[in-house]
Amino acid sequence: MKWLTAIFLLAGMVASMRSHPRRAPARTGRPRSAEADAAILGATRAALVELGWSRLTLGDVATRAGVAKTTVYRRWSGKSELVVDAVAELFDELELPDRGSLAADIEGVVLQFAALLERPEARTALMAVVAESTTDVPLRERIRVSIVDRQKRLVLEGRARARARGELPVETDPVTAARAADLIFDMIAGAVVHRALVSCEPVDRHWVGRFTAVLLGGLGAAES
Repeated sequence: MKWLTAIFLLAGMVASMRSHPRRAPARTGRPRSAEADAAILGATRAALVELGWSRLTLGDVATRAGVAKTTVYRRWSGKSELVVDAVAELFDELELPDRGSLAADIEGVVLQFAALLERPEARTALMAVVAESTTDVPLRERIRVSIVDRQKRLVLEGRARARARGELPVETDPVTAARAADLIFDMIAGAVVHRALVSCEPVDRHWVGRFTAVLLGGLGAAES
């Protein structure tokens, strides 16, 4: 009966608001500064490249960002959260280009992803948080929520655009659609990260073209 309790509580709040004049909400602190956030996240990535995970401290990040240490601690409770958000900001730069077809769109976003992984701050930060997350379950969850789940938007947008063009059938089962999006994201992200960061092989246009053909056409397309 939690819903019934919630209704009674809401009704009580409304009655109280009607019987008492409204007051301006009290300010609980300084509003967050987007400029300070950007400076802190940028300083975090720079410090990771120079110092590595083990030597990185929030105090060093504050100094590089030109803010007080308390400014950093008000926003992030620890290094793990800060580094994940610093990585997530980079991945939010990815966009799905409209190049006229599903295959061309996939090639475009994969090339963007590969270019992002070539940047020292992205490569170092991503590998650092992934390595640390092997023994830190809360960190793995934060990576999933802040990076993985957010970037699935690219798959959802691409499939919706392809359906609008008539390249994919209309999806009627949301559960099946969500599972398909998860699988596609895993295939693309896993292949590109492995190629770029594990095998250290180039993710060039030729490889991206063959990868896209396999993704859309199946294993037989690998021979083409």
